[in-house]
Parts: sequence; structure tokens; C-alpha cells
Amino acid sequence: MDTIYALASARGKAGVAVLRLSGPEAHAAVGSFGVSLPALRQAALRRLIWQGEVLDEALVLLFGAGASFTGEAVAELHLHGSTAAVNAVLRALSTLPGLRPAEAGEFTRRALENGRLDLAQVEGLADLIDAETEAQRRQALRVLSGSIGAKVEGWRRDLIRAGALLEATIDFADEDVPVDVSPEVLTLLGGLLNDLRAEVERSRIAERIRDGFEVAIVGAPNAGKSTLLNALARRDAALTSEVAGTTRDVIEVRMDLEGLAVTLLDTAGLRETDDRIEALGINRAVARANAADLRIFLLDGAEAAPGVAPQPGDLLVQGKADLVTGAGLRVSGKTGEGLPELVTEIACSLQARAATAGNLTRERHRIAIVTAIRAMESAQAEVMRGPQRTELAAEDLRRAMRALDSLTGRIDVEDLLDDIFASFCIGK
Repeated sequence: MDTIYALASARGKAGVAVLRLSGPEAHAAVGSFGVSLPALRQAALRRLIWQGEVLDEALVLLFGAGASFTGEAVAELHLHGSTAAVNAVLRALSTLPGLRPAEAGEFTRRALENGRLDLAQVEGLADLIDAETEAQRRQALRVLSGSIGAKVEGWRRDLIRAGALLEATIDFADEDVPVDVSPEVLTLLGGLLNDLRAEVERSRIAERIRDGFEVAIVGAPNAGKSTLLNALARRDAALTSEVAGTTRDVIEVRMDLEGLAVTLLDTAGLRETDDRIEALGINRAVARANAADLRIFLLDGAEAAPGVAPQPGDLLVQGKADLVTGAGLRVSGKTGEGLPELVTEIACSLQARAATAGNLTRERHRIAIVTAIRAMESAQAEVMRGPQRTELAAEDLRRAMRALDSLTGRIDVEDLLDDIFASFCIGK
């Protein structure tokens, strides 16, 4: 296998630049700079000399095969973070036999191939690199630590036990089997199905933490929705006017709200209209509001806007608090009155939902679990039909096992790998 190298830190001028090498020639390549190699996992300052010229003074750190991120021999050079110093060392490495520049995500791919990470952990690492909020960081770190793999292992054990019981009845079909295995098999499958269905239910919230919650501001025309959006975003994201019907399309603003990624939606005012363009905007507003995770109904006076029905957890807020009096949650996007209280209400509502998130963070994960559920439901039905259907039930359990194994990459998932690693940077 080739030894690969790449800049692992961001490009551009910085205090330190980290250059990573991985493969059988990684340590020898560092020795080519005329340095004595430090002991494994002990950093040492070394002067890098190439063809009689000092390229830089670098901190050198070596890891042995089986004890590194990739599972191979790894070397890191912590250089001064100038473009010239980095390029000089990269040019020198490019002349060494057996070395080549790394491709996007190749270090992580080698970690997967060498058993240092499973496929779900690779996805967790990608999410950790992309994390923008505290909730995303915590969730990605949980996946990277192997939470999905640990759950899959527990499910596999029960599936293997159920499958072994069924296989035993097939192997000894011509003999008298003294014990009816169907009660134990059905108990195992019942417990598994309860766990998997609950995990699917929680997966939507986990996906929303990763991708961001949507919060729609809805109300009648000229209720102050755009002004409120601008106040929450702390910038002029939407055009505001005293003329009703100014907002025709859905305006989106992404923000970090108390550690959660949230996309605020400013929607067209909801009313009956003969204006075809405004009607299209209203239809789009209704669709996006109904699909949102949370709706803020901005009331103009006492009446709520028509078209979108409040759902449990939605917030009814009296708008234009600087002009209108009333009880309950009140806010003014113009003066800022009630804004901290509104932000707290939104954050509390979304954090309560985030607390119920499961481990499945991607659509791929959800599809794999749903496939396993369907296979187990089929196996359950076959077992209940009697011993003559045992072989069909056993095959259903094998299908369920393959679906679960696809979560962590135990089975061939080559068609997924290119897409997954394309999102990584070169040095990861």
C-alpha cells in the first residue's frame, strides 16, 4: 500500500501547520530529512534538512502501526504555518519513492478499512468536522464514539440467538426436538421490534439536530413578521413595509439558537386574495409552515391568521407589543420588547424535543432500520404460522441481519463509500 501525505490543517497563513503521513514508509520519509526519529508517541523538535538546506524547524510525532488513527504507521510534522514552509516540505516528499498525495478522506477511509472506525463512526466524524452548534457537536461526538455500533451489536446478539434457534429446528427436522423454540423466538423478536421502532421514532429529531430545526413565523399580512425576523437575526434579512403583502416568498435565516441550529422562516401573510402571485406565495407559506418543526403565530389584535392550524407546542404571540396591549407572550420586533422571552420559549421547546433524539442521524440509517423491521415482522408472522414455515422465517432473519450490518459497514457497502468520503477534506 502506498504511503500517503497531505496537509491536515487548514490552508493559509497560521501559527502551526500539521502535515500528516500514513503508510509503511511514513517513518522512513521523516528520516529522509536528516533527523533522528523520536520514540513513538513522544514529540520532539527537529530541524528538517533537504539537500543541504534547512526547510523548517518542526515538531515531529510518530505513531506505530495498530496504534494510530489509520491503523498504519503514521508521522506528523508540525511546521510553522507559512505557505512557503509547507510547500517546501511537500515538494520534498513528492520526490520520495512510494509516497503520493492523499485523496479526499483517504486517511479516514484507511481507518475504516483497518478496523479503527466503523461506517457510522466515519459519518459521525464528518458531522463533527461540520458541526456549527453545541448540540451538533455533542451528537456527532456520540456517534463517533461508537453509539450506533454498540446498539447494533446488542441487536445482532438477539437476532443471532433467534436465528440459531430456528436453524436448529431445520437441522434436526427429521428428529424429535423436545422443546418448542417459537415462544423464545417470538419474545426475542418482540423486544427487538420495540427497540427498533422506538429508534426510528427518535431518528427524526436526531436528523433535525444535524440539519437544523425549522421555525416558521406565520400570521396575517402586516402583522410584523418580517420585522420580527430581522430582530431575531439582528440584521435586515427581510424587506419590511407598511404595505400589506410585501413578503411574497419564504425568506430563510439560519442561526444558532441556544446551541441548536435553527432556520427561521418568514412567510407571506395569510389572507384571501385575488392577486395570483400573492396567492402562490400564500400557498407556499402554508406548505412550509405545516412542514416546520415549530410555528410562531404572530397575532395582530385578537385573531389568528387563517390557513394554518396551531399544533401542540406551537407559540401564540401577540405582535406589535409597542402598540397593542394584552396578556400572554408579547413581542415587538421594532423595539425589542419581549424578544428575550420569545427566544427562551423557542429554545426551551426545541431543546425538549432534542432531548428525545436517538442515535440515527442520517436517512441511510433510518432506511436500514426500517428494512430490518420489515424483515423481522415477516419472520414473526412466519413463526406464528407454524414449524413448516421455519425456513422462510430464518431467511427473513438473515435479511434483517444484513440490513443492520449495513449500518456499520460489516457487509459490502462499496457503492456508499465514494459519496461519504467525498465530503471530507484532503488531509482527513
